[in-house]
Amino acid sequence: MTQEKSDAQLAQKVEHQSAKVLHWRLVLNLALMVFDAVVYFCVGLLVMFLSKEMDLFTTRLQLNLRISVYLYVAVCAIIWVFCAHSSGVYHRHVFADGYQLNILLLKAMVFSWVGVCALNFIMQTNVSFFSVCMTSLCVWVAEMIVRFVARRFLTYRHRKGDYAYPTVIVGSPEGIGQILKFLQQRKQLNYKPVRVCPIRVNRETGLIEADPNIEVLNTMVREFWGEPIEVIEYGDHLAGRIAQTGAQTVMVTDVLDRFSDNLSTFAVQMESLNLEIALITSALDIAEHATQMRNIQGMSIMTISLPQYSPVAKIKKRIFDIVVSSLAIVLSSWIMLIVAIAIKIEDGGPVFYKQERIGLRGKPFYIHKFRSMRVDADKHLKEVLAANGQEMGARYKLKHDPRITKVGNFIRKTSLDELPQFFDVFMGNMSVVGPRPQRDFEVQEYDPVYATRLLVKPGITGPWQVSGRNDLDEEESRQLDVSYVQDWSVMGDIVYIMRTIGTVLHPSGAY
Repeated sequence: MTQEKSDAQLAQKVEHQSAKVLHWRLVLNLALMVFDAVVYFCVGLLVMFLSKEMDLFTTRLQLNLRISVYLYVAVCAIIWVFCAHSSGVYHRHVFADGYQLNILLLKAMVFSWVGVCALNFIMQTNVSFFSVCMTSLCVWVAEMIVRFVARRFLTYRHRKGDYAYPTVIVGSPEGIGQILKFLQQRKQLNYKPVRVCPIRVNRETGLIEADPNIEVLNTMVREFWGEPIEVIEYGDHLAGRIAQTGAQTVMVTDVLDRFSDNLSTFAVQMESLNLEIALITSALDIAEHATQMRNIQGMSIMTISLPQYSPVAKIKKRIFDIVVSSLAIVLSSWIMLIVAIAIKIEDGGPVFYKQERIGLRGKPFYIHKFRSMRVDADKHLKEVLAANGQEMGARYKLKHDPRITKVGNFIRKTSLDELPQFFDVFMGNMSVVGPRPQRDFEVQEYDPVYATRLLVKPGITGPWQVSGRNDLDEEESRQLDVSYVQDWSVMGDIVYIMRTIGTVLHPSGAY
């Protein structure tokens, strides 16, 4: 009875801590909603004042009834906030991602524009179409600026340890190290490690037990976090001991396999004390799939599918690729001309370089780029790798490749060498966004999971290019590519294009 009372007190303590975090999140979202409404209200009034449309009336039912311009703009502001909420602008996991957030703000702006146009049509007001469009555009720009400032503030507070979820990381020493590395690189996330709990599977019993290899764990913590984190030993009353640390979230990295009895038992213990479980899953986890339960003659059958692989979704992506590649070819034609002349002047060799790569479902095709290396570069690849102590493989890296020309070094850093690939996209061999196409000897090294990247068209840009490029380790690169196969969408592709623009302006890991 005493233990039950103690557990109840711990659960109440965790619930109180959770309530505090939920409180500041609610306050933040409400503040943002109010501020968004004020921004729209002010911008709308300013546009209508400059357009000399402050004298507002409706001609509905042939009656010229005056309408308060302040009431009208207030209603439009409410429509804007509603559309922003419906678009996911206020979701906590979106707020830290500036690119994705700006796309969602654009989506909300389009929806609110439609809503305001519908309002004007129903009320038959004398508000001009120009005013509606200009207000929507100005509000979108203003909101991006507001979110940028707010994001900087929250990131600063996160670095100070505020507004964060105290977290206990559970897993193998190696798994804990990888998560600490991830959290260290992404300070804007609101998980703050307060304890680590190393575990392993007992080979004889199949049960979970404490991993005694503390030396490896300490090495991982020092390397990836930079400061010591106290260890909490796996064992009896673990949930209670975690709750006593003040933690709110338990992050499971590995060892505890999904759908296993070990994980189910562990999760029940944690959740009984109101501790949140954050489970790190495989990039191909079926949780991302659309599921449907059916009961056929007493048998329950769950069907799963990925909506983005439907014929309609594929047609949308192809249309998107054609439109984007056409615009890119037209707008960058003068840049491509200058690059071509510079390459020709430097050594008189061919302007373009083509190479066989492996595309959709393993089908070979030729990729086209501006030549950035000397003419005989391919013949010397093995000897250059050998000189740098590397072998031919899917993830060889050369920071200082002697085969690269002076012009080639510049166009690689600025990604101008990739421009001819828009012709490959237009012809249908590639997509604007997707995993990078690789050579046959690289594809031969794929394991079954990594081979799923061949289920989508290779792209000019993608998750690897905007997340560090060659500075990423092999596991991170694989995870990004496989994740793209799992959850690509046209809206997601737009986010990657925006990130690519930022990467080109501030190149990182390009060599």
